[in-house]
Amino acid sequence: MRLDFSAISDVGRVRKDNQDSGYVGPYLIAVCDGVGGAARGDVASSTAIGQLRRLEEAPPTPETSESDLMDMVSGALNRAHDRITELVDKNPALNGTSTTATVALFDGDHRVAMGHVGDSRAYLFRDGEISQLTHDHTFVQTLIDDGRISEADARVHPHKNLILRAIDGIHDLEPDLFVIDLKLGDRLLVCSDGCSGVLEPGRLADILSTGSPDYAAVELVRASLEAGSSDNVTCLVAEVVAGSPADVAATPLLVGAAADMRARRTRGAKTAGRSQSLFRGHRSGDTGELEPIRAEIPEEAGEAFPSDPMDLETARYAPIAPARYRWLSRLLVVAVVIGVLWMIAAAAWSWSQRQYFVGEQDGTVVIFRGLDASLPGIDLSEPYETTNVTLDRLSDFDADSVREGLDATSLEDARKKVENLAEKMSPEGAP
Repeated sequence: MRLDFSAISDVGRVRKDNQDSGYVGPYLIAVCDGVGGAARGDVASSTAIGQLRRLEEAPPTPETSESDLMDMVSGALNRAHDRITELVDKNPALNGTSTTATVALFDGDHRVAMGHVGDSRAYLFRDGEISQLTHDHTFVQTLIDDGRISEADARVHPHKNLILRAIDGIHDLEPDLFVIDLKLGDRLLVCSDGCSGVLEPGRLADILSTGSPDYAAVELVRASLEAGSSDNVTCLVAEVVAGSPADVAATPLLVGAAADMRARRTRGAKTAGRSQSLFRGHRSGDTGELEPIRAEIPEEAGEAFPSDPMDLETARYAPIAPARYRWLSRLLVVAVVIGVLWMIAAAAWSWSQRQYFVGEQDGTVVIFRGLDASLPGIDLSEPYETTNVTLDRLSDFDADSVREGLDATSLEDARKKVENLAEKMSPEGAP
């Protein structure tokens, strides 16, 4: 069997620079997602790809044992680790750079050796079902493993990008290594978290089930950006078809930061420019897809750096929820504000209903409940008890006092004031 493959990497709609790197060839599929901000995560990812792609210089054969397959992958990952160490030693400004790595090495027959560090992912699509092959080395994954949060919670967790394992040239490398068997019709997806972080497995399966690997790769990136991905997005798709890798003149593809750096070395740093999104503003129809750089000649990645300064990647670990949830956050803020105002209004109304004063209505002394005040179009009080005390039988002073309103500390106090007024009434018919 052989692999029919495609690859695409997009800077996305938020980042200014692409720190993902990807490589796919007849025997190898690899994605690296750089981390580093000022320490240049693009250097880490392209350097790692530069070492991993050397696996195709002497590819495995169907006779290669499973342990040897895993040793080949482990050796390539460790060479990437050592190379990053050398770069940091030569240039201390790179201290802090690191990269994820997800690697699939095909033996040309039916086996794939997997190597994995970080939160990039590999999936297997078989017979209409999708399964995740790799296990994220992240903080939120430990919470999922402990049963403290769900997969859905992890997608919007404020620390969802906190990586626990990476290739950084400093800490001991502990990759996950395993071998899986393939069969005709299988599709492998290796992608950065810019894709897997926003698309659920069901959506990935829908896309992988249709079209060619070229179509699937483009559609996966487009769907990730439409779903609100704020990261770079890199997707490599390979389908297992009949034939032999040696019989097909398939050209390997290099995408992302590794392709950018090679282009800069070819054209010069001043003309290289910045990475551009292939999908900015895209909704449907033509994607504006650009051809990935062909990688016929293995080169050492990371030897030459562009002269233009890179954008800081502080957002990598910042607690930023995906854009598709911003409307929900705003709605929650509005709901909280409305709730607080409602509680304040309810408390004020409850207090007002415990206030009383003595006033006049139609020439009669009345006890009112509420506030002795008014607002345009709003009554803040209502008659509570009507008395038989009339203003025409009170002195001018007492009548004017009632018209202005006599404050009371309670209902009982209001009744006492009415009793006092009743005692001061003149006899009926008196002048």
